[in-house]
Amino acid sequence: MGSRRCSFLTICHLIALMLLAWFAPGAWAQTVAGGKALTVERIYSSPSLSGRLTRGLTWTPDGKQLSFFETKGSGKEAKTELWVMDATSGERRLLVAADQLESILPVDTSRPTQATGLGRRAPSEYQWMPDGASILFQGPTALAWLDVKSQTGRTLVAGKATLADVKISPDRRNVSFVRDHNLWLVNLADGKERAITEGGTEEIRKGELDWVYPEELEIKTAYWWSPDSSAIAYLQMDERKVSQYPLVDFSSPSGEAEMERYPTAGGANPVVRVFVALLSGGKPHAVDTAAETDIYIPRVNWLPDSKHLAVQRLNRTQTMLDLLFADTVTGKTRTALSENDPNWINVSDDLYFLKDGRRFLWSSERSGHRHFYLYDLEGKQLAQLTKGDWDVSSLDAVDESKGFVYFTAAEKSPLERHLYRVGIDGTGFTRLTKDEGTHTAVLAPNAAAFYDTYSNTATPPRQDLYRADGSRIATINENKVAELADYRLSSMEILTVKSRDGVQLNASIIKPPEFNPQKKYPVLVYTYGGPHAQVVRNAWGGANFLWHQLMAQKGYIIFSLDNRGSAGRGHAFETPLHFRMGAQELSDQRDGVEYLKSLPYVDANRIGIWGWSYGGHMTLHAMFEAGDVFKVGFAGGPVTDWRYYDSIYTERYLGLPQKNEKGYQDSSPVKYASQLKGKLLIAHGTGDDNVHFANTLSVINDLIAAGKYVEVLAFPGRGHGVSDPPARRVLMQRVTQFFLDNL
Repeated sequence: MGSRRCSFLTICHLIALMLLAWFAPGAWAQTVAGGKALTVERIYSSPSLSGRLTRGLTWTPDGKQLSFFETKGSGKEAKTELWVMDATSGERRLLVAADQLESILPVDTSRPTQATGLGRRAPSEYQWMPDGASILFQGPTALAWLDVKSQTGRTLVAGKATLADVKISPDRRNVSFVRDHNLWLVNLADGKERAITEGGTEEIRKGELDWVYPEELEIKTAYWWSPDSSAIAYLQMDERKVSQYPLVDFSSPSGEAEMERYPTAGGANPVVRVFVALLSGGKPHAVDTAAETDIYIPRVNWLPDSKHLAVQRLNRTQTMLDLLFADTVTGKTRTALSENDPNWINVSDDLYFLKDGRRFLWSSERSGHRHFYLYDLEGKQLAQLTKGDWDVSSLDAVDESKGFVYFTAAEKSPLERHLYRVGIDGTGFTRLTKDEGTHTAVLAPNAAAFYDTYSNTATPPRQDLYRADGSRIATINENKVAELADYRLSSMEILTVKSRDGVQLNASIIKPPEFNPQKKYPVLVYTYGGPHAQVVRNAWGGANFLWHQLMAQKGYIIFSLDNRGSAGRGHAFETPLHFRMGAQELSDQRDGVEYLKSLPYVDANRIGIWGWSYGGHMTLHAMFEAGDVFKVGFAGGPVTDWRYYDSIYTERYLGLPQKNEKGYQDSSPVKYASQLKGKLLIAHGTGDDNVHFANTLSVINDLIAAGKYVEVLAFPGRGHGVSDPPARRVLMQRVTQFFLDNL
């Protein structure tokens, strides 16, 4: 162990504050022809060049108003107010003043900045009570209630323990929350608290999610109120057999470690069961989800009658999804329908029960694209609502009074997302958002209006209010970033590249501002390449896009390509990576480079690549297996050995390692480390709880064995994104100089 550590230190540059002095802002050219030059310091500092979106947008329960936070001033002088906008006229009015907001939550004397009453802050989370007459505000350890009309409030819960997943019961009588790994209630009338579950611990969570379920199944909660408020269904997550990974604080004198329950591929998963607790009392009782416990419970919903639960059961290899209907009194279940896929099943949030209690909406990728279907409770398909060679992305609302289903989809283009509606009978298909780009819409509870967050490649996100038919009511936040006009930004060109087997792949190019087709330019390829993501989209690209503009100003062409395995083009487009990750993706990326080489202005001997997370994994594959193509690479937070990654994600695509050992080996960049030819930079946060730092240490060890030198930036205590501004600035300063020096 000692010799390995010494070898590591000879090639690993541990980040320290002295690095800041290496890269003073003045080190970069400050102008380009026709405008100012972007700098790393400016891109990763405040105020953001992407602007600032309005926070806390929340519909009132009747859908007639939209509430939001408005911040006046900046820094220590900033004050936050709560405003509302009329959903018909767009008129605004102040609802809760800043001083009132700051006094709603009790002072937390356990926090040094608040022990003397100083350091009060406005709450950042709130919910409207179902009657619209009052608001529930949430702090880290406290809940407070405010009567809107009288502007009087009272504390509901206060203490030192953290509160999470706060919900208001449908009948407005109780507020539920998770505390100390158990479910709790506080009664709104008398303020009395009581535990709904007992015996919850860090090993057995009751109504509380673990790490891997929200990360990989995108489940947002572990408990659900019945529509009539008589019961709560919840997940019990038993993690006692799940392996623990130490997140070591290497910067502390004693090397303190936080133990994280982290199920790895092929290892033990949490054992998850569904329970129902009656508010009238008694011991919670279990729902029968079958004898097999090595399964996933990715979704739970109540039926309108409050007597039955819908439980989705997914097998360990994620090839079979069963929709179970459970009697909440007996716990017995029956299978309403099943989905089977030879590759894997992507779980969605698209289950919706109509109020008649006899029908439900369901989405499926069985056709190769995700579409909506209408079923009866016996599992008989009644209608197909959408169809075509495109995907629906999400179910956004159902207006049963008018017979409309609202949803987001990529029907217009896989590069864009728009809001649509269709009749429950499958007629009247209509696109509601018109501006080309990417839209994220949130409909009012009465489905009479929606607010939309919109962007495109040249426009930072803005927020607007619309009627349900798509006609505009008012601007919520134009988010016009005037400073962007000071910089000469290049346009992003969208194109398609044909793969060697004839598949058209979406790609983008950013050229230098002073582009001259008679010159030869180096190319920097930006990649992600993995499932559920796209790098080629008609959407604002944030800081990455601006850094690419910086590199274009320094004379680089920026190229991106969405290979097979990426999102937006249907399930069949994803599945070529099944059982072997990194192969099809790299093949498509190489075809992208072949296209680049056909361009007379591309210097084929100066092509580099970079990416983060799966993109870092892809960068390592490229540098190790395609060293004849890629001369320089930067891999951030990379997965280097899939045996180290979490069970749900990894097994979905590679199966169990016990049954696909070769696939795991071939899919892991560490296998090919000895083939490195070019210059490589790797960055990783030592506190990364997603892709553990062990991934980078593993590949470093193999590189040492092969006598290969790489540069490594280790960021003490940082997580997967290395996102705090000081660390991000240091990181991107070094990445910039690395490419300037070597490409």
